[in-house]
Amino acid sequence: MTMYPPERQRAITELLIEQDGRRASVTQISEQLKVTTETVRRDLDVLERRGVLRRIRGGAELMDSTPFEQALAARHAEQFEDKLVIARRVAEELPQDGVVVLDSGSLTFFCAQAMPKDTALAVVTNNLPAAQYLADYENLRVFTLPGTIRGLTSAAVDAWTTRRLSSLTVDLAIIGVNGMTPTHGLTTTNPEEAATKRAMLLSARRRVVPVISSRIGRNSFCTFAAVNEVDLVITDGAANTEVVSELAAAGPEVVVAE
Repeated sequence: MTMYPPERQRAITELLIEQDGRRASVTQISEQLKVTTETVRRDLDVLERRGVLRRIRGGAELMDSTPFEQALAARHAEQFEDKLVIARRVAEELPQDGVVVLDSGSLTFFCAQAMPKDTALAVVTNNLPAAQYLADYENLRVFTLPGTIRGLTSAAVDAWTTRRLSSLTVDLAIIGVNGMTPTHGLTTTNPEEAATKRAMLLSARRRVVPVISSRIGRNSFCTFAAVNEVDLVITDGAANTEVVSELAAAGPEVVVAE
């Protein structure tokens, strides 16, 4: 099956995460993905420009940290077990029927995986990996939002996306964040992502924000909502208790998933 560049680049990142030393040769990647070495080198150049990896002689090595945004596959590995716990708790908030809007990102993809297979829901999402995963659920109706796809996040985000969302009314929004503080509210790394998240929030009667503890108490580039615009925040047990208390005092219910 043909892989498009964003899929290949995500697969390369996943391969590096799994390797000892977080590095692999061009030949190794080529054989694993069944593509030419020339194709691999082009993808490595793209990923290096994004700050995801560094080129080394004969291959590539995953960066210990990325300066602004992490590739989706790299973010999947961040607090993996905590994401599973949070996603299971988010699943408890789903209505028996109705419409859910699901945001892009790693943790929201975990939330998609945790959705009960027998739930009769309509899921509206800009999260292409989640849409593909949920399409196999017979009882779900999955609607993908229009827009330009960002290769880094595999998400549709542009004016088409926000325009479509402005015409919707949904029962529950599951919205991801890159940072959250009582002062600066909900933040993300990109203005178009921020506009899409804002439109999702405004489309919903109830708003749930799943967030891993490492993102609580820190800010990202763009604020898209105040804390008191959210109904429920779900995080893990490693969250800073003082910041959690401040978030709860600002308005939303804050649940620490066990």
